[in-house]
Parts: sequence; structure tokens; C-alpha cells
Amino acid sequence: MKGASKGEGLGNQFLAAIREVHAICHVVRAFEDGDITHVDGTIDTKRDRETIEMELILSDLDMLSNRIDKTEGTARSGDKEKIKELALLKKLQEHLQDGNSAITLNLDKDEKILMRDISLLTYKPILYAINVSEEQLTKIVPKEMKQKMGLGENEQLILISAKIEEDLHELDDEERKEYLKDLDTESGLDQLIHAAYKALGYLTYFTAGPKEVRAWTVTEGSTAPQAAGVIHTDFEKGFIRAETIGFDDYIEYSGESGAKEAGKVRQEGKEYIVKDGDVMHFKFNV
Repeated sequence: MKGASKGEGLGNQFLAAIREVHAICHVVRAFEDGDITHVDGTIDTKRDRETIEMELILSDLDMLSNRIDKTEGTARSGDKEKIKELALLKKLQEHLQDGNSAITLNLDKDEKILMRDISLLTYKPILYAINVSEEQLTKIVPKEMKQKMGLGENEQLILISAKIEEDLHELDDEERKEYLKDLDTESGLDQLIHAAYKALGYLTYFTAGPKEVRAWTVTEGSTAPQAAGVIHTDFEKGFIRAETIGFDDYIEYSGESGAKEAGKVRQEGKEYIVKDGDVMHFKFNV
């Protein structure tokens, strides 16, 4: 709520709790319901987005001010790293004072490395979950909602009806499929998971054996050894190769045996970049 950066509501307690997260999902109310109060008395998605984001900016500015004060002393002693850090902190401060989020600031390679130790709320990727009524879900166009909220074309925005999600929770699998089919949509939870993965730059690969299939999460651009290291560090240290089957091939040919017969198993080395859905079997020696 407005004033959170100064301690209003859960204020500083809440902001401190989310400072260490990797991405932020901003849930914005769009539905009208006289029985459910709104802190500002009216529904305005653009105003509510701007209120929260300004609070994040103010919180970051407060943190930057404190960090600049601490860094100036060591920078005066001639510490080259601290001089670089101070320049970046002041650059960030000026950018935020103009009402901009840190993530919109153009940074060079060295500055991006320094940013790893500067935990700014507005440097985190953000996605918007718009809480709508069942009726709005079929009428609102995401692109138009983005324009209404003053968001850029590349911002991630999904429409979710909390009421529908509650109803889905009460249904079994078959009933859930029929319900979603009638609405001509997928569940808001599934959409949120996909959007969160995209915001975080994550992808999933699989390991499959006779007893179980397991999913592993890695960041986009991970090499085969790095992916193997998610399972166990020894897999990465002693990596030899990865027997790999594309997800679509694994399904089409009914598993590993069928994929082998069809010649769809690839031998990938240390430079291979893992793709979303890869089914992998690692060979290693330590």
C-alpha cells in the first residue's frame, strides 16, 4: 500500500522479506465487487501498479542512500573497486530519482557484475497477474490491459480469476479439463508457472529410468555439465557426455527404447547447451 517504504501496513517487514527473491509477481485487482473493499475505495489497475512500483523505488533509494554514505569513505582512500561501485550507486540513484526502475538502466558488463551485490527491488524481473472476474476473463484482451496500465509491449501480463482457480481446486482431473475446455483457457496457475519460468530464465530437463522420471530446473544457456551438476557436483566434475533425447521425440517414440530404434538419441559433449524438455542420461567418471 501507499507509504509501505516508510513502514505503512506491513511496510518494511514485507519489503525486507522480498528483497532476496529472484523475481516479483505483482497481483493487481481488476474485478469489481462491493463486498470486497479496496484500500483506495476504487478499482484502478494503472494507479495500483504505479503505487506499488513507486514504493519499491522509494525503498531502493533509501537503501542506495545508506550504501553511498558507507562507500564514499572507502572510495576516498583510493580503493579502485569502491570507486567503481560508488559511481554505479550514484548512477542508479539518479535513474531512480527520475521515477525509473533499476532494471531499465543500461549497464555495461562490469556494472552488471557489481549489481550482483546490490540487492535492489526494482532490478528484479516483474510479471503482472491481473485478478479478474469470470466474466472479464473472456472479455479482457491482455494487449489492451497492458496499454491501460501503461506497460511496455514486452512486459509479462497474465489474466487470472482467483474465483475460478478456487473452483478448479475442488474438481477432479477430468472435471477440471472439461471446465477449462468450456472456458477455452488453461488454468491461471499453469499460466503463472510458465510466466515465472520465463521471468527467471529457467528451463526444465528430465532424467528418466525404469522406476521414475525426474524434472530438474536450470537457467537458460546452461551447458550439459552444468545441468549435470544440478543433480550432483561429481556429475559435473567427471562429465564425459550426455545421451540426449528431445522431449517431442521421447513422447513420439514411446520412451528411450523407441527413440534409440528411431535414431533419435544424440551424444552431446561439454559445449552442448541444454534445451527445454531434453531427456538426458549423463556419463561421468570421477
